[in-house]
Amino acid sequence: MDVARHYTQQGFTLIELIVTISIVVICITLAGPSLTEMRQNTLRRSTVNDFWHSIFLARNESIKRNSVVSLCRSKSGQSCDNTADSWSSGWIVFENLDRDEPAQRDSNEPILHIYNASQNISIRSNRSTFSFRPIAQGSVNGTIVFCDQRGSRAARAIIISHTGRPRQSSVDASNRPLSCPVSLS
Repeated sequence: MDVARHYTQQGFTLIELIVTISIVVICITLAGPSLTEMRQNTLRRSTVNDFWHSIFLARNESIKRNSVVSLCRSKSGQSCDNTADSWSSGWIVFENLDRDEPAQRDSNEPILHIYNASQNISIRSNRSTFSFRPIAQGSVNGTIVFCDQRGSRAARAIIISHTGRPRQSSVDASNRPLSCPVSLS
C-alpha cells in the first residue's frame, strides 16, 4: 500500500513579510505622536490629581481636627521651602498648629501627607503656601498652573476660591490663557 504524503509549506513568502512589516511601520508612525500625547496627558493629569487630592485632604483635615492645615513647597518632605519658585520638587500637607502665615512647618506639627512631584511637569503658583481653616477662609485663594514640554496649549490649572473650593481649568481666573515658563524646572 503506497500512501502519498503531502507536505504543506509553512511560513511566509518574502513579499508577504515585506507587506506586513510595511503595515506595522506605517501604524507605528501614525500612532507614535498620539501615544506620546497620551503619555504626556496622563502624566500631567496624574500630577494635577495629586495636587487636587492634597487640597481636599487639607480642607477635610482642617474641619476634622478643628485646626489650620497647610500645604507648602517641600524638597525634603519634612519642612517648607517657601523660597523655591516652583512646587515641582514636591509639597507637604501638615497641621499648622501655630497658624503662621506663610505657613512654615515646625518640628511638633504633624505631617499628614508628602507628595513628590512628577518629572517633566512644572508647577507654579501665585502663592507660596495654602492654609485651610475649619470655619472662616479668606486667604486661601490662588492659582496653581501645571505645564509640560508642550507649553501653554496643554497647561492646566487648579483655581482655589477664597472659601477654599478648588476647580480645574484650562484658562486662568480671568478667563485668559494660562502661561508657562519658557523652560521646565
